[in-house]
Amino acid sequence: MLLNDDFLLTTEWAKKLYHAHAEKMPIIDYHCHLDPQQIYEDKHFENLTEVWLFDNGAGDHYKWRLLRANGSDENSITGDADPYAKYLEFVKAIERAIGNPIYEWSHLELRRVFGIDLTINQKNAEEIWNRANEIIASSEFSAKALIRKFDVKCLCTTDNPASDLAYHKLLAQQEDENGFKVLPTFRPDDLMAVDAPGFAAYATKLGELAGVDVYDWESLKQAVAQRVDYFHEVGGRFADHGANSFFFHKADEDEVAAIVAKGLAGGALSDEEVGAYQTELTLFLMGEYARHGWTLQIHANCLRNDSTLGLERCGKDAGFDSVGDQAGLAPQLRSLFDAAEQAGSLPKVILYSLNESDFLSLATLCGSFQGGGIRQRMMLGCAWWFNDQFDGMKKQLTICAQQGLLGNFTGMLTDSRSFLSYPRHEYFRRVLCHTLGEWVEQGRVPEDEEYLGAIVEDICYNNAHDQFGFFE
Repeated sequence: MLLNDDFLLTTEWAKKLYHAHAEKMPIIDYHCHLDPQQIYEDKHFENLTEVWLFDNGAGDHYKWRLLRANGSDENSITGDADPYAKYLEFVKAIERAIGNPIYEWSHLELRRVFGIDLTINQKNAEEIWNRANEIIASSEFSAKALIRKFDVKCLCTTDNPASDLAYHKLLAQQEDENGFKVLPTFRPDDLMAVDAPGFAAYATKLGELAGVDVYDWESLKQAVAQRVDYFHEVGGRFADHGANSFFFHKADEDEVAAIVAKGLAGGALSDEEVGAYQTELTLFLMGEYARHGWTLQIHANCLRNDSTLGLERCGKDAGFDSVGDQAGLAPQLRSLFDAAEQAGSLPKVILYSLNESDFLSLATLCGSFQGGGIRQRMMLGCAWWFNDQFDGMKKQLTICAQQGLLGNFTGMLTDSRSFLSYPRHEYFRRVLCHTLGEWVEQGRVPEDEEYLGAIVEDICYNNAHDQFGFFE
């Protein structure tokens, strides 16, 4: 049977570890793209298409890519086509998607959220639509209800430094009632874009929020530090940097000051100048993160907005991204971490790469910068995005174990804009138990349920609970 109780659990030890240990653990989703306003307002949904595929310009771009590959026109994906017509297009695509993780995720979502165990196909499409919509129409089906259904204790959104975090503060007042935390994550994309046409306006806005007149490099740093302080006060314990490509360009203060002056004036900047600014700003921010005890997530080696026409029609994060292949990524990051360590400003770091060929180099790089009395100061993050599937997860877990301490790993996250994505945690947990079960049968780890069960529970929940400071 498709996705039965023992899905992916191919050994008796895998079944034991999953059903007795992994399955029962709560969730900490420490990187996602959910909208805090929708959570606070406890959004209700009109139909299956809205909650599953497309909601007011946002949605699951993983699924959108499949629709395009199956020949669906853009109006039936991100346009204003009838919701049922959009849904039928998705059904047609899923029928062709065997072997794709989205095929498995989508069936898991139907089962875990709606209790529907039908195979997604055109024959069953109308019944699935009607049954799901009947549940969606109930007063109990909402954003908060979905978070509670999956026993999520904490989720971290992704937020611009210029955000007022108003909804995070309102949600903080509801924590006892809601049963979960919603915390902000500092994502400085706009800060890094010193060569963007709107940089000066953005710096002014940031300064206004910080109570600082931003007119040069020093005042910009003051404003940035104040915003980090503000995020911390509201509960933030994470930063997230998107290093689509990263090149370390060390520069002195006078050089950076000149670059910032040019950027604020709207002048043209060379790639070297942009790299120098981004390097020095990153080093400054790392010091601020370390001061607060934060964890820095770095997402690397992604090609963004490959299709110019796709970007123009659909905007960012619409399914037009792919795996990057920056040569020498690890040496660039090595220089960054070394400089931060020498300055006494190296925070806790989680490294993700969209290119699985980076896993080994990044895992070994992490091993070079452990220490400082901090448990798991550096860590190879979970399999991300296109690697978020059986083979990618298993490879990441294996390399994480081979080059470090798997028992300290902080597990899975959704990285999703969808409230239906929490079964991805289940998928990861099944892969984890599958992998450990194989190791038991190979005689590589002891047949000790108490020992292995504790490691599984730590990876699934306890490590994230204890290491990130969410519950201080």
